[in-house]
Amino acid sequence: MSKSIEELKSLTTQIRRDILRMVHAVNSGHPGGSLGCVEYFTALYGKVMNHKLPFSMEGKGEDVFYLSNGHISPVFYSTLARFGYFPVEELSTFRKLNSRLQGHPTTHEHLEGIRMSSGSLGQGLSVGIGTALAKKVDGDKSLVFTLHGDGELQEGQIWEALMFAAAKKVDNLIATIDYNGQQIDGSTEHVLSLGNLHAKFEAFGWEVIEEKNGNDLEAVIAALEFAKSKTGNGKPVVIMLHTEMGNGVDFMMGSHAWHGKAPSDAQLESALSQLQLDEVADY
Repeated sequence: MSKSIEELKSLTTQIRRDILRMVHAVNSGHPGGSLGCVEYFTALYGKVMNHKLPFSMEGKGEDVFYLSNGHISPVFYSTLARFGYFPVEELSTFRKLNSRLQGHPTTHEHLEGIRMSSGSLGQGLSVGIGTALAKKVDGDKSLVFTLHGDGELQEGQIWEALMFAAAKKVDNLIATIDYNGQQIDGSTEHVLSLGNLHAKFEAFGWEVIEEKNGNDLEAVIAALEFAKSKTGNGKPVVIMLHTEMGNGVDFMMGSHAWHGKAPSDAQLESALSQLQLDEVADY
């Protein structure tokens, strides 16, 4: 069922509430990057991507998505549940024993919506390229979407995949970089500078789109739609999506400290008070 922009904006708030409650309940997980990517996931599943239920692993005749930086699983799980892939109540099992909602997504749990295990960083682009090439062989005109952390770009496999995708003209692929400038040990600039990413992507033969307002839902939708218009032209497409780690919670925003730390009881209460809804639908 199609949702209006206002409904999707309310959903971003609900997803942020889910993320915080999931991580708090087990005192583990990665809230910072998850909170920063809410608009991307909501835009992708709510407006941009052609996806189908019931879920099929093959994804034939539909767009598919791979989360490469799997540690931001809370935002992925909440999005999937809120769009009907599995019951919302199952979010309460996050990171618990025998749960399908592991800290990093896994395929052997058979959780609907998950097409790759992504505990190790740097692999999602290669998987996405393989799927994109398979769709070309099958005559499937659907697209492949991938999401990556900017710190993840310090992995060498990413750059091999970038080179391969351009050389083989994998033009049914849209990769997005969560460009928040933070990683677990500090800023990306401090840990290992990425340099001029825009110029690097262009040098590797990619079509580059840069969106400065990665936490503005309508801007993210527009960027993704524009990226779709650039597919089929012989080049893979990348979106550099500038986001704010911890977005929506004032004491979490812009700091790497919340990359992988759960809020206390008092911090959760403060965070949820900033994420008010007319109709709260907490699990």
